[in-house]
Amino acid sequence: MPASAGRTTAAGATVMSIGSQGQVPHTYWHLLARRDVLAGLLFVGVALLGLWLSRDYPIGTALRMGTGYVPRLLCWILLGLGAIVLVQGLRAAQTERPLSSADMSAWRPVIFVTASLVIFGLSIEHLGLVLSILLLIGVGAVAARELRAIETIVAALVLIALSWGIFILGLGLTIPVWPEW
Repeated sequence: MPASAGRTTAAGATVMSIGSQGQVPHTYWHLLARRDVLAGLLFVGVALLGLWLSRDYPIGTALRMGTGYVPRLLCWILLGLGAIVLVQGLRAAQTERPLSSADMSAWRPVIFVTASLVIFGLSIEHLGLVLSILLLIGVGAVAARELRAIETIVAALVLIALSWGIFILGLGLTIPVWPEW
């Protein structure tokens, strides 16, 4: 490290100064790549949307609540929680190392879980409940680093049994169980 990149303390340790030539500056993309920052922004965004959508609802009082009382209260709570999570994420981002290409593998679960949900939604009417849930669990399991086949099969069977029991038997929905070819 060049002598101009930091200063030496009385104990002989070199301390990096802020803005030195050896440091890579933090970018806004680095901050947005953190999960807690994204979660905080999502909470704040959903809360603001909820507050905006419920702006015309009558609020009433604590004793005589209107239709907008609880939704607006929950939106304010969500806004506060989102602000707390966002601030904590921004604070933690200042002390964290820069992202590397290995850190970008965190997108793998997001991509495969989202894809599994889309595939399930598109296939349930044509392939039926059983095959759609098998696709959901199979594609979603690819997101895991250590894939254990027996756990995946057991999870699929339990989800099939629960979905069949709740939605078809319990609620009486007309969801095809098997494909109708």
